[in-house]
Amino acid sequence: MDFQLAGKRALVTGSSSGLGAAIAKLLAAEGADLVIHGRDEARAAVVAKSIRETGAAATLAIASLDTDAGADLVATAALGDGPVDILVNNVGVFDMQKSWTTTTPADWADLYNVNVISSVRLIQRLVPAMRERGWGRVIQIGSVTGSLPSASQPHYNATNAARENLSQSLARELRESGVTSNTVAPGGILTDAIKDMLFGFGKANNMGETWEEIEPNVVRALGPNDVGRVARPEEIAAAVAYLASPAANYLTGATLRLDGGWYVQPVHDNS
Repeated sequence: MDFQLAGKRALVTGSSSGLGAAIAKLLAAEGADLVIHGRDEARAAVVAKSIRETGAAATLAIASLDTDAGADLVATAALGDGPVDILVNNVGVFDMQKSWTTTTPADWADLYNVNVISSVRLIQRLVPAMRERGWGRVIQIGSVTGSLPSASQPHYNATNAARENLSQSLARELRESGVTSNTVAPGGILTDAIKDMLFGFGKANNMGETWEEIEPNVVRALGPNDVGRVARPEEIAAAVAYLASPAANYLTGATLRLDGGWYVQPVHDNS
């Protein structure tokens, strides 16, 4: 599908691997010039090289977004070859082992800084120019746990609710400007790291021997949904490409839940 992104420039944070890399590669395939962001220059360079090999343009922005100084470095690098039209705030961390009894106030503050305030930093640095040009896209990558929180990792769940809220507030701020603000809220995403973790969990709990056997069983145990599997990164990336495109001109302040029809949050004993 032609999402009409030729001539647009996109910054995808946390795009040196996983979902961020999948988003960056699809936006590039749809014609956008990419800014690949990460903290590890070598890993980010691999993604940028793979994009350039397809004939698309890709540059690097290397710094952590957990400080204002880091955000300044990223914004400066991102703007080095032209204005940013599309900002995908994908950076985020989680820890499935954390519970109400093992998260400290400092854990809450640290995660909020990375998962929420890092987005705010780039919004404040890049969106005013979008507004002046009369066109732009701001897309938050959240999680279904923002609206269907589990008992585990409560600080992560809360940051996803905050991401949706800031996205809606930004849409009100940008009303009638030509700049839209939306959120994509996936359920589980089958990155390499998640697949390894789920495969190990399934093997340890006698859910099968192969991934084909384990996947539906581990989904039923940890995050049941109507589709019965984990989302592939390319499926989430497709939703981002749609939101970034002129086809989504009339959509703002929305949260697209790509969770396979997530219907139950299992209760686990984390004591």
